[in-house]
Amino acid sequence: MKAVVFDRCGGPEVLEHREVPEPKLRPDEALVAVKACGVNHLDLWVRAGLRGLDLEMPHILGNDVVGVVESVGAVAGDRKPGDRVLVLPTLSCGACPACFAGDDNLCRSYDVLGRRRNGGYAEKVAVPAVNCLPFPENLKWEEAAAVPLVFLTAWHMLVGRARLQPGEDVLVIGGGSGVGSAAIQIARLWGARVIATAGSAAKLERMRALGAHEVVDHAREDLAARARELTAKKGVEVVFEHVGGAVFERAVAALARNGRLVTCGATIGGKATLDLDLLFGRHLTLLGSWRGRRAELVEVLKFVRDGRLRPVVDSVMPLAEARRAHERIEAREHFGKVVLVP
Repeated sequence: MKAVVFDRCGGPEVLEHREVPEPKLRPDEALVAVKACGVNHLDLWVRAGLRGLDLEMPHILGNDVVGVVESVGAVAGDRKPGDRVLVLPTLSCGACPACFAGDDNLCRSYDVLGRRRNGGYAEKVAVPAVNCLPFPENLKWEEAAAVPLVFLTAWHMLVGRARLQPGEDVLVIGGGSGVGSAAIQIARLWGARVIATAGSAAKLERMRALGAHEVVDHAREDLAARARELTAKKGVEVVFEHVGGAVFERAVAALARNGRLVTCGATIGGKATLDLDLLFGRHLTLLGSWRGRRAELVEVLKFVRDGRLRPVVDSVMPLAEARRAHERIEAREHFGKVVLVP
């Protein structure tokens, strides 16, 4: 089969489209013929060489897979060849106390398809059969591939961790990203007032069309000052953050008394300073968020199926052009998700 692989970590140039052996199925797995695969920032980090991540080479990236079950192992449950599926990208043991409690994202064995295990930048991929969820039939393949990881992450951040409430003001950092565009919609669905940030006029307009009540140009405006101006000097109750560095620092300053900041990443830097006077003086809460629970993606898919949440696709590219897809994301030219099609 054809796949995009890399034999060493580095820039987009390490990605190669070539012939590789088909995956071998374990008894509890399903072999999925990939129809589309979404590209995530996680792919870029793994390709560049995540610290502490010991990859077997060659490696195949790709977290967000949709496709058709081609064959199943002997103990693959009720999955059968011909099923159209959306693959839950997260992996857990299913047998530890965290998994039994429904907190599978806190499993000590937790991982994501395409991180250590080969993923969906291929014509076929082997996945745990229990991860094969029913395909949302109201979507095209390319749209559905833009759902799993970003909507799971954004839902867990806003609903699971920050406990967003109707009527609250929420500041979505980087609303033009895949996870940011999902967060704008989830916050609107939850009855919040959405202030979203981006770094270009075109992205600001698209965020308004997506549902943002107010927009901020973070390339030209001070996040904290603008957030306070838009909230009559109160600040926002919730900040949705995934950028890090100096942006994180200004995001903390944008919070109202008793505000909550929730973060899932650090795309521009993992180091930031914290004003402790703000932290205790405003009674703030800072929350880390790690992926999301299986049950949360099942909940998200209900709203996807009825059209209240809609994936945002920036562009669709042939699998052979995965290098160009990575370059587009690294240049921050995208709005929403870039999707690869074998």
